[in-house]
Amino acid sequence: MSDEKSFEENRHDQLTSAPKATEEDAAPRFDVSHHDGVTRIDVRDDAAVRPGPGQGDPAAEEDTPITER
Repeated sequence: MSDEKSFEENRHDQLTSAPKATEEDAAPRFDVSHHDGVTRIDVRDDAAVRPGPGQGDPAAEEDTPITER
């Protein structure tokens, strides 16, 4: 039997080791699927942390590409 932890166990330990961390901090944030040789990575709808500007940030409302700002 191996004493090494799995990727998920290590991820959980790392994300919940901070003093104010909760179980929600270790919740999955992405769904990864593979189909016909293509890998798709989607941010989960219930992810507590999402990439990009946050709701209420004026940058989230603009349609101007960042490269043109």
